[in-house]
Amino acid sequence: MGISYSTAKWMAPTSFLIDFAAQQYGMLSTPNMKTIHDRNLSFFSPQPFFIAGFFFPQQLFQLAWLYRLYKLDPKKPGERGELDQMVDFVPYYSLGNICIATWMVFWNSERLDISNIFVIINSLTQLYYITAKLPSMNTNSTSSILTHVVSKTFAGIGVLDLLHNGSVAFAKDQPATTMVKALTGVGFGLASAASDWIFGGCLVYDLVALAVGQSALDGGWAKLLGAYAVGSAAIVGAKNLARPPYNGPESGYSKTAMDDMQDRV
Repeated sequence: MGISYSTAKWMAPTSFLIDFAAQQYGMLSTPNMKTIHDRNLSFFSPQPFFIAGFFFPQQLFQLAWLYRLYKLDPKKPGERGELDQMVDFVPYYSLGNICIATWMVFWNSERLDISNIFVIINSLTQLYYITAKLPSMNTNSTSSILTHVVSKTFAGIGVLDLLHNGSVAFAKDQPATTMVKALTGVGFGLASAASDWIFGGCLVYDLVALAVGQSALDGGWAKLLGAYAVGSAAIVGAKNLARPPYNGPESGYSKTAMDDMQDRV
């Protein structure tokens, strides 16, 4: 999905503005996105204000990332390596923003089956990027840090979106079955064991949002989700304390040829 520097510098901010406009439409229209949420509840319905509380700071990180994308100059050898990593993420980032914007239109139209298609595309796209394409974080590079934060928070909230929209689209007003409860625990446990602090923190946040949301619907399921959140936090903490995920003497980070060249410039 390689694109030019010039294309990346208009594609990313344009997709951000489209998504931002769609979010305003979702909040200000009648019915608004929360009204649709309240009318369509299921066993994976989160507390909706947790989603708003997630996206506000996440959008600030996006703006910082977009500023770096615009500011870095590919003609400067010391900046080109940083820019290459950011540009590589731009198609995935832009597709995600367009999917979220389109999701909003169908969500507010209460076509949850169609909105679910765009949730699946976005969530799987972001998960693919962070697991198969994203290079290891270089904590000496602001651009690398921001790319990790933006991509992993996109993927992290995407997990919650996938569970939420899928459940209300196809299992409205249904309680969590024993199979759902077991798979939720196993799935989040395995994902936590493979996560760094950023994505792992998002998984814990997802579980807390679900636990609070379910507290008014199914107290027993809410308590189990809360226990899963505690367990997920413990797994993420233990894993990342035992093996720091970012560059340093005890981490799994290995310097690339491009990093080495930048150090010499």
